[in-house]
Amino acid sequence: MLNFMNIISIMMRRLNIHSFSQFIIIMIIFAITGSLSLFITVELFQFIGLQEENLNPIIFWPLRIILLFVIYQILLLLVALPFGQFQYFWSFEKKFLSRFGLKL
Repeated sequence: MLNFMNIISIMMRRLNIHSFSQFIIIMIIFAITGSLSLFITVELFQFIGLQEENLNPIIFWPLRIILLFVIYQILLLLVALPFGQFQYFWSFEKKFLSRFGLKL
């Protein structure tokens, strides 16, 4: 049975992370970016006036998800910068976006 440290060790190898402190910093960056991107997306939709009540859900939700995805990708690099992890996340972004056919 896997214990907590084994799971972290597996994640560190999978994510190509070399130290436990880098692992903690990267997890913090992911947490901040996820929360911040959702907050910004919601605020942007309210500022523009796009709400679920005044827009067809078939248009609203895909539009919101696409915007959330774009904002997340940008914020991931911006949040990583002050933590000194820009290079790690830049290579992470290039690998991730290449799966969608986008070459950087």
